[in-house]
Amino acid sequence: MKKEVKDTIIAELGEKIKNYPHFYLVDVTGLNAEATSSLRRKCFKSEINMVVVKNNLLHKAFEASDVDFEPLYGSLKGNTAVMFTQTANVPAKLLKEYKKEGIPALKAAYAEESLFVGAEKLEELSALKSKNELIADVVALLQSPAKNVVSALQSGAGTIHGVLKTLGERPE
Repeated sequence: MKKEVKDTIIAELGEKIKNYPHFYLVDVTGLNAEATSSLRRKCFKSEINMVVVKNNLLHKAFEASDVDFEPLYGSLKGNTAVMFTQTANVPAKLLKEYKKEGIPALKAAYAEESLFVGAEKLEELSALKSKNELIADVVALLQSPAKNVVSALQSGAGTIHGVLKTLGERPE
């Protein structure tokens, strides 16, 4: 491969690393063309940008990054695909579908500004909450006290004193 082409690929990988807050390194050794196409379609539907890369080019892109990706270097063996995503847990959930087959298998990931190395981290990664999931949890927590007040008012405790008494008697 010519040096100009390599430099272009490294620069493109570097841009993806900067533009996507999360990425997964996945072992795709053993996937045939049909399985690879199927995986690409699933990635596309899940808003994951999957790129099959040469390990040495990805290594150089990591070295050029502002982030220290050195713990990931040992994962750069075999056939590697990188799954770039805006939502940290989406690739993990997709990979869980393939867990029985073992291909593709998680090698490592960079999610929520943390490094995860090894296939055993898949459960931990799939349990990460996305920003939207966290916002929904906060909204639900904020709505809970309001629902208690409305419920207390509807139960016949029509005064502030009655509402406070009713809320005070409810278990947490």
